[in-house]
Amino acid sequence: MEENPYQTPTANVDPAATGDVAGAEAIRKEHINHEASLRSIGLLYYLGGVVTVLGAFAMTFALFAPAGEAEAGFSIGLGFLLLILGALQLWVGRGFRILRSNIKIPATLLSILGLLNFPVGTMINGYILYLIYSAKGTMILSSEYQQIVAETPHVKYRTSILIWILLAIVVFGLLAAIVIPALN
Repeated sequence: MEENPYQTPTANVDPAATGDVAGAEAIRKEHINHEASLRSIGLLYYLGGVVTVLGAFAMTFALFAPAGEAEAGFSIGLGFLLLILGALQLWVGRGFRILRSNIKIPATLLSILGLLNFPVGTMINGYILYLIYSAKGTMILSSEYQQIVAETPHVKYRTSILIWILLAIVVFGLLAAIVIPALN
């Protein structure tokens, strides 16, 4: 096969594709905080999915209470809708945890719905949309970044001790808010 002298020169500058582990490691370290944020959003979707699926089962069991035919039909319909929404949230949560690129559209749809939950849902889902569509988010949710992650399994996100202390305070506060009233 002859070389075409008029062909545009090509160069592979992707560090992951050239096997440049140092370059891939630099890219991963540059994006690791954003990556951790996207993975933590996956945990939020897991939590929301579990609560929504439990709500769907509660709607189903509400059928066994004495109710009219209209209420039973409404409970079945709402329970089925909640079940689908919960399953979608669990699927999106899994996609964020493993950083799948095909998760952008369903996560966007769920976040747009979440924007309607003013004011807290608006802030959280606005932040989720930022995480997905920022330059770093677009890079992280790409197949190239999947290759970088595969080449750099030794690069890990380290949570600061301050965050662990704040988490312990919040958990202790929540437990106290539950236990103290129960004791009275």
